Amino acid sequence: MIDRKSEKHSLPDPDLISELLMGMRLVGLDYRRIEATAPFGLGFGEVEGRAQFHFVARGPVYLRTVAGTLHTMKTGDAVLLPRGGAHSLVSSPALPCQNIRSLDAAPLCNSVTNVTACDPGMPNDQRVLVFSGCMEFDLGGLHPLVGLMPEVMFVDTLITRYPELLPMLEAMERETRQERAGFAGILARLADVVAAFIVRAWVECGCGDSSGWIAALRDPRLGRVILAIHNNPGHDWSLAELASQMGASRSVFAERFLEVTGITPLRYLTELRMRLASQWIGKEHMPIETAAIKLGYGSQAAFSRAFKRIIGHPPGSLTARGTIERLTSAQIS
Repeated sequence: MIDRKSEKHSLPDPDLISELLMGMRLVGLDYRRIEATAPFGLGFGEVEGRAQFHFVARGPVYLRTVAGTLHTMKTGDAVLLPRGGAHSLVSSPALPCQNIRSLDAAPLCNSVTNVTACDPGMPNDQRVLVFSGCMEFDLGGLHPLVGLMPEVMFVDTLITRYPELLPMLEAMERETRQERAGFAGILARLADVVAAFIVRAWVECGCGDSSGWIAALRDPRLGRVILAIHNNPGHDWSLAELASQMGASRSVFAERFLEVTGITPLRYLTELRMRLASQWIGKEHMPIETAAIKLGYGSQAAFSRAFKRIIGHPPGSLTARGTIERLTSAQIS
């Protein structure tokens, strides 16, 4: 949920936000229109590292985290769990749950299925309706943002600040309930947009954290440096060049960067490159040699050494892991 206290802090520059969020990837992998009658408990989050989105078209329903924290969701509520993880939707707090994938699902269109867990004798107005999406959420070089995000991010506190969200939520409610022609595809696209709104709003409200990497974004001079690095991570940046972006001497720049972010500028650059490489090789299936060249490494061997030093395993392991993940996703879809 958006932290309103963070609005009291200085916020990242809007242009910097726009530039940095250009690389945001929030891609829906599969969606479900879920219809259920109490008692029910539905478990989600079996695929680690994938975001989960839920919209309640007819409630109420409880969102229960793996730690047992309960959030009541009413009709019209939406939530994004940016890191995914195990959680459940239940009709009452103490109910056990079953994996959502264990229920029969009827295809509605490409990537959207209909799941029904209803007592056939119950009238429609007593059936909970939820539209859920499992999403590939990747900020590429902005990976530090994901770790700073709350476990759950609700849309309800955004309506006043972003009134354009309200008609989208109302449209989702109508489409989920009425099942008009093409409704499944429309719902999937609306879910993607609302989830992206939640992420952007959290960034614009200050990210709920006033130190570390976010503090660097709030510093106009350091922000320019970070933007330059992200715009051209393959450049052979020197400390002097980075300092000139800030308009300071090398020593002042290096001291300020380390003080705010906790790492040196060149370490930050290397970590950014390896996060990008992980995405390109593991998720976009880019050849290792191509990634090395694109990130400014003169040889694949030098790139592989840097990758293993930062990530903890060689880049070649990503290709095998990617194959396994694709096979697993195909099996559980």
